[in-house]
Amino acid sequence: MTTNDLFHETMTALGANKARSGLTMLGIVIGIGSVIALVAIGNGAQASISSSIQSLGSNLIIVTPGAQRNPGGFGVSTGRGGVKTITRDDATAVGNVSGVATVAQEISGRYQVTAKGTNTNTTVDGVNGDYATVRNIEIDQGAFLSDGQSATLAKVAVIGPTTMTDLFGDTAVANDVIGQQIRIKGIVFTIIGVTVSKGGSGFTNSDDIIYIPVQTAARYLAGDEYLTTMDIQATSADAMTQVQADVTALLLTRHKISDPTQADFSVLNQADIVATASSVTGTFTLLLAAIAAISLVVGGIGIMNMMLTNVTERTREIGLRKAIGATERDISNQFLMESIVLTVIGGAIGITLGWSIATLLTLTGLLTASVSLSSVLIAFGVSAAIGIVFGWYPARRAARMNPIDALRYE
Repeated sequence: MTTNDLFHETMTALGANKARSGLTMLGIVIGIGSVIALVAIGNGAQASISSSIQSLGSNLIIVTPGAQRNPGGFGVSTGRGGVKTITRDDATAVGNVSGVATVAQEISGRYQVTAKGTNTNTTVDGVNGDYATVRNIEIDQGAFLSDGQSATLAKVAVIGPTTMTDLFGDTAVANDVIGQQIRIKGIVFTIIGVTVSKGGSGFTNSDDIIYIPVQTAARYLAGDEYLTTMDIQATSADAMTQVQADVTALLLTRHKISDPTQADFSVLNQADIVATASSVTGTFTLLLAAIAAISLVVGGIGIMNMMLTNVTERTREIGLRKAIGATERDISNQFLMESIVLTVIGGAIGITLGWSIATLLTLTGLLTASVSLSSVLIAFGVSAAIGIVFGWYPARRAARMNPIDALRYE
């Protein structure tokens, strides 16, 4: 039997019962479509998280107060965020470490902010003049804070676009709010700048924020000289590991701690944060794909069930073919080809479906989904493999039929 004959016979057999063939393919379509869509969502989430972390700044090392986690990374932080251990003097000392380009100081808290009869609860960050450079903050209108304003305890503020909208309405523009006054904890601050939008939502919205001078925050809001975060920018990506080690050693010495496991601070490398986030989202993506792959197994069982039914229904046909010279290989190839064609066509439709879902989610803005070529190729290969694996037994059963018994079958 030639290849053309085999293909013709396959399409004729599948077309003889279009409804059954279509329903059999449905399991493969749903399975492949689900895998493509869910992997795309996982890839999109991974890219989005990595982009968000990178947007915080380049070559960034973050020092936060609080006890280290237990060895191996397990357990719960015993006090991070609830204790105060990093001072502005620590930040000044860290600025002298080799490989450190800039150190940004941060005193952060949430406060009720009011302006002209409106109010919002938002994050207020006391920062120094280097903060904008370290954290890649751009100004839309006005200017960012300076160290001179911090030294004089100036009551000035730079606000994010979301905070501007919350306080001054949806029609507010950056140029109009410059010079306006807001109250933070009952203290009047004058707006001197509005930042460029970075995007985000909910608890990760970097546009819903107010920046004030760090010493002003220490005096009027926090009431002490302790920092909530110290952001260090290394001179290069290659220097980050050494800078992290040197900063850790310096702070241990300054805090008179001999055992590193008892450190009252944590030093996080931006590259490590990205790697950890990528690992978590990668595991999540694999979990989603594994769940979706269950439907592929169900679809494969449906293929096998249909092919076994076909073998039974076409017993006399098989006997006749063998009687006129068809070999076991010819019979096996025919039924195996029918199974493969079903799964390949179903896989192609499933890939199109999954790609369409991912594109639609991205266009609507509900989620960011990114379809990779590797996931498409793997999905297509899996669909063909399912056809071979689940079609092999029915094809083998058909090929081994005794032609005499097959011709006598009623």
